[in-house]
Amino acid sequence: MFQSIDEVQKKLAEEKYLASEKIATAVFLACRLEKPLLVEGPAGVGKTELGKVVAKILGARLVRLQCYEGLDEAKALYEWNYPKQLLYIQSCFRENSWDKVRRDIYTPEFLLARPLLEALTSNEPTTLLIDELDKSDEEFESFLLEALSEFQVSIPELGTIKAVKRPTVVITSNNARQFSDALKRRCIYLYIDYPKFEHELQIIRLKITDIKEELARQVVRFVQTVRKLPLNKKPSISETLDWARTLSLLKVESLNQAAVENSLMVLLKNQQDLEQVQKKVPHLL
Repeated sequence: MFQSIDEVQKKLAEEKYLASEKIATAVFLACRLEKPLLVEGPAGVGKTELGKVVAKILGARLVRLQCYEGLDEAKALYEWNYPKQLLYIQSCFRENSWDKVRRDIYTPEFLLARPLLEALTSNEPTTLLIDELDKSDEEFESFLLEALSEFQVSIPELGTIKAVKRPTVVITSNNARQFSDALKRRCIYLYIDYPKFEHELQIIRLKITDIKEELARQVVRFVQTVRKLPLNKKPSISETLDWARTLSLLKVESLNQAAVENSLMVLLKNQQDLEQVQKKVPHLL
């Protein structure tokens, strides 16, 4: 367990995740208070990556629950292994009463643990990453409340199952919808925005070690200016990195209009955005 915020920041940096003091503080508090960490912010600012890196620096197994519209309890918590139950019924029904067979088939042996139950019943340190929770329905969010507050879940046939070891929980959201106050009360809240100039420049230096310093600065300056435009999808940090790698691969030493126009599709992923920025490239350089 972490002893200080500085230790968290240092360990994150060792895994090539440059965290601000605010991010390191939120991770430290979530781990020490044993509360879920709710991370919100625009897409592509490193929310999911933070969850993965937290698992690494804790030496924990990562269990990921990817959320989507229509996600329900069966996909997140557990399902019964119906084929196995049927085989057991066929093999035992002649020798045993139905009451005994019925009791036997609703035991842990026939349970298929999904990510949430897998994290709660793990005997080893686990980090549960609940990714893009905002894509799921409000009903699923309500279902999570018991697990996030008491670290336990209820299965009708088996009763209440409590966590063997409390997992570290990281929840991410792109702000597609607002969460309930009940969920937020149970979490440490962190908002990650697009990085400032120097921070994004440090990320590029760390991830792309062979890039020219002048080009790295020009890339960050251009991207930060583009983000201020009214775009449908602002370029993320990962897209900044992809663009910087592309320019480096094309042996561009200094940003120029031709280089930008020929590679802009790596940075922007919306046709209207591309058309808007291409018209303004001479003024953005």
